[in-house]
Amino acid sequence: MQPARTQWRKQSRLVKVVMSFLIALAAVAGFAMAGAAPASAAESSVKGKSFTIATDTTFAPFEFREHGKLVGIDMDMIRAIAKDQGFSIQIQSLGFNAALQALSSNQADAVIAGMSVTDERKQIYDFSEPYFESGVQMAVAEGNTTIKGYGDLKGKTVTVKTGSSSEIYAKSIAKQYGFTVHSVDQSATMYEMVKSGNASAVFDDYPVLAYGISQNNGLKTVTPKKPELLRHRGEQGQERGAAQSINAGLAELKSSGEYDRILDRYLGKTSSSSAKTPVKASQPSFWQLVQSSMPALAQGLRNTLIITVLAFTLALIIGMVFGLMRISPNPAANWLARIYVSVFRGTPLLVWAFFFYFGIPQLVGHALPNWLWISSLFTLSLNSGSYLTEIIRGSIRSVDVGQTEGARSLGLTYGQTLRRVVLPQAIKIATPSIINQLVIMIKDSSLLLTIGFADLLYQAQQLYAANFRVTETLLMVGILYFIAITFLTWLANIADRRLNK
Repeated sequence: MQPARTQWRKQSRLVKVVMSFLIALAAVAGFAMAGAAPASAAESSVKGKSFTIATDTTFAPFEFREHGKLVGIDMDMIRAIAKDQGFSIQIQSLGFNAALQALSSNQADAVIAGMSVTDERKQIYDFSEPYFESGVQMAVAEGNTTIKGYGDLKGKTVTVKTGSSSEIYAKSIAKQYGFTVHSVDQSATMYEMVKSGNASAVFDDYPVLAYGISQNNGLKTVTPKKPELLRHRGEQGQERGAAQSINAGLAELKSSGEYDRILDRYLGKTSSSSAKTPVKASQPSFWQLVQSSMPALAQGLRNTLIITVLAFTLALIIGMVFGLMRISPNPAANWLARIYVSVFRGTPLLVWAFFFYFGIPQLVGHALPNWLWISSLFTLSLNSGSYLTEIIRGSIRSVDVGQTEGARSLGLTYGQTLRRVVLPQAIKIATPSIINQLVIMIKDSSLLLTIGFADLLYQAQQLYAANFRVTETLLMVGILYFIAITFLTWLANIADRRLNK
């Protein structure tokens, strides 16, 4: 009889492995559980459990936001399966690569993000039974009349999505047709590259291209889909309880007709058996776009301001403490402050965002509550604190040494001199640089979208992933950032005038 903790760890590991629900796009494969042993009844049941499902952020029509809610083929499928099998889910929208990192770092129990099944991936992940066979197509700008097939790509650049079957296929024929492959993280980015002329063509899964074209993304397809790509037969091992529940739910969806209804809802009656381009939808005006987008952008702006204020407050405390340590006569304190500043100023903020959010849970061995907000707070405050440390150190050093000598000659101690004479003047000197660091932090907070923090830019990505109005959406985001930065700078200047009269 195993201890309760050991059983819990075993069950948690089982669920994480089995629940790696990565959709088999452009592939035909079975659920692989090589070497699996039979499970007990307690381990096999998932009813009443709750799982965190990580997904991509911008992969319409499989996952995208509509009126603030995550919808799409993937989302409808996993919700229907969860309802049928009696377990609950929490969707975590991160981005494809970040979603896989979340699975590995125990921040998610499963991933559903249109992932093709390959032999390499089967060595790392276990897959559900596939339910969609996709294919790769090539598209060019709507007005392009020179590229009609792969033979017209010699010497040109094509863009693909990182880690996708389209990337694998494009690279497999790149040498044959003489083109260069450029990989990016988002479908919307690929389409903008083609429309702007930075790439001549895009390779993507046909339903994603078809949906984008139906939403007036400015492209047209010029090749038939390649459904035979990446066919692999999954090695069938013994299925365990959670796998049985997922596959049973999927089978029930197919037998009830709900599977076909979900596909038709997003792909039309063409479903998965055709690559026909759907009829284009009417495009809303700019002001209609503003009206429909503002609730999501307002929520993103709110999160941006909250995390900025919290992180900046903590960064000021950190900067003050380490700034004083930098001028301390104590060698150990001075050395420790130097190390802190060197490490955080010498490494990119994005590295720390990934380390805190994905790395720490792996080190402790389990997920942490509210870790997205906490890790975002650590990332911004520690990074900004290193710069504020040097700002405060420099401002203290800039105070005339005669001020210190005069205070000491009057009998003030070192601490009294620092607190009553030097720091008030140093803070006045440092205020403009501190305000500038606040502005930098607001803009740096946009990098947190890479770990799924729902800031302003993250919300913008959710919007243009569905409507493909990238330029207009980013214009709105730029205006909102400008307003927020101007407002916070105004408040900071008011505080500066009152504190430094």
